[in-house]
Amino acid sequence: MSTPKKINVGIIGCGNISQAYFNGAKTFEVLNVVSCADLNAAAAEAKAVENGCKAESVEELLANPEVDLVINLTIPAVHAEVSMMALNAGKHVHCEKPLAVHLEDAKAVLDLAAEKNLLVGCAPDTFMGAGFQTCRKLVDDGWLGRVVGGTAFMMGRGPESWHPNPAFFYEIGGGPMFDMGPYYITALVHLLGPVKRVSAVTTRAFETRIATCEAQFGKELPVHVPTHNSGTLEFHSGAVITVTVSFDVYKHQHKPIELYGTEGSLQCPDPNTFGGPVAVWTPTGGEWREQAFSHRYAKNFRSIGAADMAMAILSGGAHKHRASGELAYHALEVMHAFEKSSESGQHIVIESKPPQPAPLPLGLIEGRLG
Repeated sequence: MSTPKKINVGIIGCGNISQAYFNGAKTFEVLNVVSCADLNAAAAEAKAVENGCKAESVEELLANPEVDLVINLTIPAVHAEVSMMALNAGKHVHCEKPLAVHLEDAKAVLDLAAEKNLLVGCAPDTFMGAGFQTCRKLVDDGWLGRVVGGTAFMMGRGPESWHPNPAFFYEIGGGPMFDMGPYYITALVHLLGPVKRVSAVTTRAFETRIATCEAQFGKELPVHVPTHNSGTLEFHSGAVITVTVSFDVYKHQHKPIELYGTEGSLQCPDPNTFGGPVAVWTPTGGEWREQAFSHRYAKNFRSIGAADMAMAILSGGAHKHRASGELAYHALEVMHAFEKSSESGQHIVIESKPPQPAPLPLGLIEGRLG
């Protein structure tokens, strides 16, 4: 495996999200995309031409000795399988969210990586953007005092009106919690540290839904997952956060995330973005005041997590990557706890306890993370 100042990357999965990763990789000088693959060879070829890399089959990419790190952009149902294939081929892996559909599969990925002495990372890495790094600095600098409570809301009517193939959103491993929950839970853990326990109720508004997107207009979509999830997260820090994630809401006026402390309140941006407005209310200010970003990376910098992991690889472990497999496993355990709590009527104690990701340094040059 090569060990230059750049890490050579192969991307598996050339769907809609892939170009954001290709673009992000071009920003960070530590990443060099050399290959891409997809079950649809034409899709891989098109991305290879567009981005100046080689199109290969999945098998060829995994056997390619130039590839150090695989970015796994396949569908959630095969995330664990593809990640383990890459690890068995001696490659580090950065995976799209979630790390796996089932906890036992996610654990198998982490265990294999430890056995092979390889690193695993996972989206979302949006918490490394300017918006949430600014929020983290405000929290760490004491603008809120001690964070006591907060809210997180992701609510809408689902993807069937716009997504060309919306059925998988309502299959096991889909739904609003597994589709959008990772952004919100990961952002909260970034701000407050790990979750201690969860109490929740889940439901669904419809047993079937009707696609209104152009590609599948009128198609009936069976619903196999909760589509409205409401619960409370208790953090090891003592903070108590109310979370609602839903595909059953027409309209609302809640901010994506708010934190309430002993000295003030914080409005955070949409955690599915890298920028977005940040506002603070304190008794001395007496009104919500939007804050200038303290950090870089406000645009769509997908691949920032992979770049951070590449730095960890090159440092021999001295640098600790932030969007880690352990963090993604914790978010997955919290997401599963919503339905477990609803079915059992009990609090669910979260067994994993990853370290809180370190904030990014101030004053970074664009294209670098340290």
